[in-house]
Amino acid sequence: MIPDDYLVMTRNEWAELRASTPLTLSEEDLSALRGVNEDVSLEDVANVYLPLSRLINLHIAAARQLTGIRDTFLGRPTHRGPYIIAIAGSVAVGKSTFARVLQAVMARWPDHPNVALVTTDGFLYPNSKLVADGIMHRKGFPESYDRKHMVKFLAAVKAGEHNIEAPIYSHVSYDIVPDQFQLIDQPDILIFEGLNVLQTDGVDGLKPSTIVSDFFDFSVYLDADEQDIEHWYVARFLMLQKTSFRARGAYFRKLADLTPEEAPEAARQIWRDINRVNLLENILPTRERADLVLRKASDHSVSEIWLR
Repeated sequence: MIPDDYLVMTRNEWAELRASTPLTLSEEDLSALRGVNEDVSLEDVANVYLPLSRLINLHIAAARQLTGIRDTFLGRPTHRGPYIIAIAGSVAVGKSTFARVLQAVMARWPDHPNVALVTTDGFLYPNSKLVADGIMHRKGFPESYDRKHMVKFLAAVKAGEHNIEAPIYSHVSYDIVPDQFQLIDQPDILIFEGLNVLQTDGVDGLKPSTIVSDFFDFSVYLDADEQDIEHWYVARFLMLQKTSFRARGAYFRKLADLTPEEAPEAARQIWRDINRVNLLENILPTRERADLVLRKASDHSVSEIWLR
């Protein structure tokens, strides 16, 4: 059921809102941004990403104008902080690819060329702590993240601090990489991508009113039918079984040796026991908090857009 406070548009209606926004990505650019089993085309960029980039650019201009008015009123120099965009949605729905393409498109606008991308994977607790706390099977659920660290990171970004360290996560070792960080240095835009970024729970150790989404200026939720997401998850699992699962030091190395008959069932079991539960209990309930919902069809193309 579509909430009453959203304007619903078809892909064609949305595409018309691109106006004269130029297509600045090439096929070569796009090929470097595609994810596993996600065939994003230049047509997708033109019809989906460019209208979105135009909308966000208008939002950024309005936010900067409002900030200037406030600073003028207070009699102080204008402080132009970063604009933070959140990307939420289920495992395997295409968040990572979407975030990378959006980063590339937004960085080609002359008003904000410095666009940083950070994923919430880096804010997962290390496996050692998850095991010690008995929640390794809940990895990816809200309690598996260091949300206090996440809030402090976003607060520092918003404050315009220099060289803020974001932890790095390895999908090969399935763990935080010790003593390695991504440095975020006063970007014009920060894209913050993850499963549970729109959660409303307070953060332990901070005042109850502080939540991660307090720092977001705009949020996007990638949505699809559950059976499609499960199909994408299984397809991605089978692809990774032939690639990263076989890498040296891979956490899932034992899964690389599953037979062609065993592998799909193993993937479906992981989906049923972990990812589907997380989707229904934690991720999907936050969908209506997003400023924009992009509904995907079974071929991964965006077919419907909900705009708050």
